[in-house]
Amino acid sequence: MPDRVSPGPVCGTCDISEAVCIHTKKVYSSCRDKDCIEDLRVFLTRSSQAAVDAAVSVKNESAEILCVLIDVEPVPFNKGFFTVDITYFYRINADAHGATGRPCRITGVASFSKKVILFGSEGGVKIFSSASRQGGADEQQRARTNMPVACVETVDPVVLASHVIDNCDCCRRESPMVDLPDTVLCCFDEEIVIGNEGKRMFVTLGQFSIIKLERDSQLLVPSFGFCIPETDCSAGDPTSPCDVFETIKFPIDEFFPPTQTCPADRNAESASCNCKK
Repeated sequence: MPDRVSPGPVCGTCDISEAVCIHTKKVYSSCRDKDCIEDLRVFLTRSSQAAVDAAVSVKNESAEILCVLIDVEPVPFNKGFFTVDITYFYRINADAHGATGRPCRITGVASFSKKVILFGSEGGVKIFSSASRQGGADEQQRARTNMPVACVETVDPVVLASHVIDNCDCCRRESPMVDLPDTVLCCFDEEIVIGNEGKRMFVTLGQFSIIKLERDSQLLVPSFGFCIPETDCSAGDPTSPCDVFETIKFPIDEFFPPTQTCPADRNAESASCNCKK
């Protein structure tokens, strides 16, 4: 029997015990994006809109992703390729500074839509499955397909710039606000002002994301055996804080800040480390 391999990097020439057929999601294609979204309209809550109308400036902006809507459709006359329509919804927070100088926290929502084309391969079967129920008829699951599924990985965007304009600036073109899903509306305690009343706030965001198309597939992979836990479960002892403190190493670097180390080649003269042969 070959030696058991623990999860992690495999070093040396470890024996593979068998080839295993697994059912998993295979990534057929993926892409990464670095979007600079300029002049994105922020639709504010009712109280935030009133604060912006009376404000002199808006500062300390931050953005948070609330929800991402994804729609996958096949590309006509190009088998195996699919369009992925993505809509991001952001919560925008900022401080509105009035004439008194005391900031007022404001919040609103912004959205950004984009489309990418990825390869998702062909084929579309119907999949039926059951859930085991002891002592009775098994529950039948809803039929599904193995059509590709889009997966979007992203981080909260960076606010690059922001500004507020008066309502009288009618020459500015902006995208209309899309319908807000309930998952977004429930994140706000007040109604969102969708109209053009009062001043309007715009932000420029920097967005990083990875978009993937996945399909349910059966793959043959090498196996080192079963993944058996090797550590015991421990909930700790909340009544012994001193025992927990004993496990913490003494912070030597905090008391004695480390100095710059010498290079590996100590024979070479280094002015930075004063190492001489």
